[in-house]
Amino acid sequence: MRRLNTVKTFLISTALAGASTATPLQAQTDEGIVSLPDYHVLSQQVANQEPVGSIPMAISGLRFEPRVDVQSRNLAEAQADVTIRGGIFESTGFKVGAFALYDPQTGHYFAELPIAPAMLSASKVLTGTANALAGFNAGVGTVSYGWGAIDARSELALAAGDYGYNRQSYYQGGLAPAKLADLTLAGDVEWARSASDGSRPFGDQDFQRIGGRVQLRGDRTQTDLYAGYQHKFFGWPNLYTPFGFNESENLQTVLIAANHRWADGAGNRLEAGAYYRRNKDDYEFNRAVPGASNPFQHSTWVRGGAVNGWRQFDSGAVAFSAQYMRDGLRSTSLTYGPFNARSYYKFSLVPERTFALAQGSLTLRGGAAYDDSDEAKAAVSPVLAAIWQRSSQEQYYLEYAESTQLPTYTALKSSATSGLFRGNQSLGRETSRNLELGSRRKAGDWNVEAAVFHRWDDDLVDWTFRRGVTARTANPVNVRTMGFEFVASRRTRRYDVVLGYTWLHKDADYGPAAVDASFYALNFARHRLTAAVTLRLGRGLELRSDNEFRVQQENPLRTVGGDSAILSSLGLYYLPPQLRGWEFSLQVDNLWDSDYQDVPAVPAGRRQVALGVAWRW
Repeated sequence: MRRLNTVKTFLISTALAGASTATPLQAQTDEGIVSLPDYHVLSQQVANQEPVGSIPMAISGLRFEPRVDVQSRNLAEAQADVTIRGGIFESTGFKVGAFALYDPQTGHYFAELPIAPAMLSASKVLTGTANALAGFNAGVGTVSYGWGAIDARSELALAAGDYGYNRQSYYQGGLAPAKLADLTLAGDVEWARSASDGSRPFGDQDFQRIGGRVQLRGDRTQTDLYAGYQHKFFGWPNLYTPFGFNESENLQTVLIAANHRWADGAGNRLEAGAYYRRNKDDYEFNRAVPGASNPFQHSTWVRGGAVNGWRQFDSGAVAFSAQYMRDGLRSTSLTYGPFNARSYYKFSLVPERTFALAQGSLTLRGGAAYDDSDEAKAAVSPVLAAIWQRSSQEQYYLEYAESTQLPTYTALKSSATSGLFRGNQSLGRETSRNLELGSRRKAGDWNVEAAVFHRWDDDLVDWTFRRGVTARTANPVNVRTMGFEFVASRRTRRYDVVLGYTWLHKDADYGPAAVDASFYALNFARHRLTAAVTLRLGRGLELRSDNEFRVQQENPLRTVGGDSAILSSLGLYYLPPQLRGWEFSLQVDNLWDSDYQDVPAVPAGRRQVALGVAWRW
């Protein structure tokens, strides 16, 4: 009966709520649609583009993304694990422009991108052959962003809500008055901060970010130079361990990046980039007694560069990519194991050829990716695909791809016999093999994508729990995942809707390891349904909502909230036509005040309400 009531509530909320899934550059009035100043879109697949409880971050647009499962500890912007198709947090990579960003200490910090979302394009989710070609040290998928074009615009935004939440941000973009050799010189800066007492005791947060960019843009080229800094302090009970302590994190991330892209208008393109990233982390297991058990203070450095492109020929093309990264670690606790720095290399080459058919065309792709490191054996991974383009509105494909990755330092360099996090120096290269059949088509006003896949993850690094042992342990596991994925969207004058459904089934083999529960590999939704709907009510009013209904795999560590949940975020926005550039909002997160634990044993954040105002000119 509880499951039926949950489904009923989900259907009612979806029918009554609305969401903005396209770029909200227009408002509906009785006289028609009027243009509004630019409003940045984090994702085309979700509704509310601003979070409740923190400053907007790149991860803010992923919480209700149909292809992405964000398992948060309180706020997604505080600490959240991003998974794709039932993978784990460390098998999902992040890419900005040409290069893949990475944290060698732990995948918990992969999403620490100190970049204003207003400077990035909407996210894309790469899986299968796309991830094998463009991803880097990411076994299952990659969330990819591009550098957006800078316009002359300004934005000032304020918000306040319960639990002492307050947020302020300012963005400014500008263009030089004269061109430089037919190129436009532009620049933008952003500053943002937020603070809150937290929806639970000892759940306080204090976030700040500042960054700036210089851009040189032409008809076929764009070059971006960026520097940014982000500081995050946040606390939460049971943040990483299930033992009832009030834990906290203090993160400081610096990013310096350069990116250049070129296209000739005939299908050929090239993109290259390089970056420097430093991440400092001070984790307290018991914030009341700093340094309890063991001081956890870590600093990591990453220097990386990449180039990728696409070359078109008469009857085919070739995609290519080359990536390099060098990391380094300094830590008070990750001191076990033979090395604290390593280099990574990846080279990908995938030619394709297209054949005309009586109905449409057939494209065949066949290539490989080569991964190597100075601290691990190399691997060659095949990339194969057949694509039948039946018409401009209908496509079917069959593909097989392999991807590999290396474990992070928390798994490799933690003590194997003591401490809260127990490592395993015998961990090696992880391999993910994906076989997939899918289709993309347009049916009337609907765009529909569907895929069925079977993935083999060998030597995947999971963190496991054993009763009577006050620690979690890094253990390799072989996992077989079967899945079905479906996304449908429709956009009209009065409403937009995006629907998603994912089904997953897993079989896991931990070998001789003693395991009572899995924090990550077996923490997945067997059924997950998402819905984002926009209702443009007229006179500048919009109702937006993101909804998720999930049936989770049972986990003995999940003690509160059950194994099914409905999660909703609702926003009412008023963009008065007579006050051009102004927006007023009322947002509610965790609308039903669900206590479902995204990560087993980690308490859920409570319902939060915020009022916001933004002025764009």
